[in-house]
Amino acid sequence: MLQPSEKIWMDGKFVDWADATVHVLTHSLHYGLAAFEGIRCYKGKNGSAVFRLQEHVDRLFESAHVSLITIPYDRKQITDAIVETVRINKLEACYIRPLVYIGYGAMGLYPGDNPIRVSIAAWRWGTYLGEEALTKGIRARVSSFTRHHVNISMTRAKISGHYVNSIMAKHEVKADGYDEAILLDPDGYVSEGTGENIFIVRKGVLKTTPLTSILEGVTRDSVLQLARERNIPVLEERFTRDAMYVAEEVFLTGTAAEITPVREIDGRRIGNGTPGPVTKDLQKTFFEIVQGEDSAHAAWLTRV
Repeated sequence: MLQPSEKIWMDGKFVDWADATVHVLTHSLHYGLAAFEGIRCYKGKNGSAVFRLQEHVDRLFESAHVSLITIPYDRKQITDAIVETVRINKLEACYIRPLVYIGYGAMGLYPGDNPIRVSIAAWRWGTYLGEEALTKGIRARVSSFTRHHVNISMTRAKISGHYVNSIMAKHEVKADGYDEAILLDPDGYVSEGTGENIFIVRKGVLKTTPLTSILEGVTRDSVLQLARERNIPVLEERFTRDAMYVAEEVFLTGTAAEITPVREIDGRRIGNGTPGPVTKDLQKTFFEIVQGEDSAHAAWLTRV
């Protein structure tokens, strides 16, 4: 259950959590065209800090641009508003959700001159896939639902309506007792999870799907950088579902999921069924960075 905070930033001012409402005929509510971000703020030894804030803000503006939405604020204004939202709610660690949406006005598929609205909310949110997900790994299943084709939905943009597909996939696998779904692309190759990028390790090589039918994840990019710093061979290339079955390690990355090991896929144990050494090393380093214990990546943190 969502744990409410005190204030939400809406169109340039803070309102009480309970008063952050929109009209039932808000355009984006009906047609799903809205751009959003998921961002985390972590409590560290030197106070709280937002992880890779600028990259998230840049992606928000890119998603809006792809969607033909002009955000009525510049990047600095949104960046400052995100930091202030964390501060005003006195949150040491939290999840942050900026949302750019088309407001009340004309109905029909063409929104015309409907106003563009922006909100920023922040709340406490723990481990996304369960308390033991980070330490023991999760069970995943390949979904019968396919990831969007690149010429049907603009897959590089983080658009609200895209996630209907993910919701359906998540429902499907949860009903069968799994923790998460893995979607294939329209050609049958592995794409991503319902809200995560995916990595496999086989014979010392770290592989992840290329930026064709997936979202350009900020955590994904962080893992790629960390792997290269460790001289781990990295490939961004397509791979099949059975490549996951015979991998020594599989893990998911995302702002909500962070770095989550996968111990089983489609009833098949991955490796020895526990998080592998590459996964554990990258996960350990990731948490050292977000908690301010790794000075080499201090530029990834924005102090609150």
